[in-house]
Amino acid sequence: MDEHYTTDKIAQVFSAAGDSVVEINKSKPSGETDAVYKERIKRNVEHLEVIKTFKKEDETTSIWTTEDFTDINAAITAGKAKYE
Repeated sequence: MDEHYTTDKIAQVFSAAGDSVVEINKSKPSGETDAVYKERIKRNVEHLEVIKTFKKEDETTSIWTTEDFTDINAAITAGKAKYE
């Protein structure tokens, strides 16, 4: 990534990850087709997987420091079970 990750930017990215966790943990809304639901869950899982790989400008060091990925990892696992 060419973007400089400030502490504020990292916090924003982590907050967005939390939004994906919430989406993955929601039940399928009535009226939503299985295909649409699975695609939405898959997009959110992929988002979480990508943000976990974010690197600093040196392209080797993770931007993540003390963030707790327990909920994110659980959501990835649960989400995959919903669409695979």
